[in-house]
Amino acid sequence: MSETLHKEPNELTEEVAVRRLAYSDLPAVISIERRSFPTPWSLAMFVLELSKPSGICLAAHAGDGLLGYVVCSRYDQVWHLMNIAVAPEHRGSGVAGQLLRRLIAESEGKLPFTLEVRVTNHRAIGMYEHFGFRSAGVRPRYYHDNGEDALIMWLD
Repeated sequence: MSETLHKEPNELTEEVAVRRLAYSDLPAVISIERRSFPTPWSLAMFVLELSKPSGICLAAHAGDGLLGYVVCSRYDQVWHLMNIAVAPEHRGSGVAGQLLRRLIAESEGKLPFTLEVRVTNHRAIGMYEHFGFRSAGVRPRYYHDNGEDALIMWLD
């Protein structure tokens, strides 16, 4: 009897690398963004964040393909994780974790992080908790598309 190898839909066959996000990545970023969020960021929002010299914007890629990205802005004494997304077909493969590890390393651990996440996004909340983020309250009706609350999380 022959054995067949089963490949999970989100299993990556190439090594994932993380680098700085570039303007040339924006078409792929917009594609992932539109498939990931009910109210996606506009191209202008990404351009604005990329133009901030104090921010950290990273891309995860394998070969020529962009798998995901993270956008983080520095505000005085805190890092604000603004946006993180992984292409739907690569979710669950560790890409978001790689992006977060690199983000935390590049921030040099001198300032805390904060973020907002939908209270129903249990998978993301679990990942953030795995990295040490803790709940610090709720922003009622934070998301404009459906009025959903946002969980505020902090990492010191």
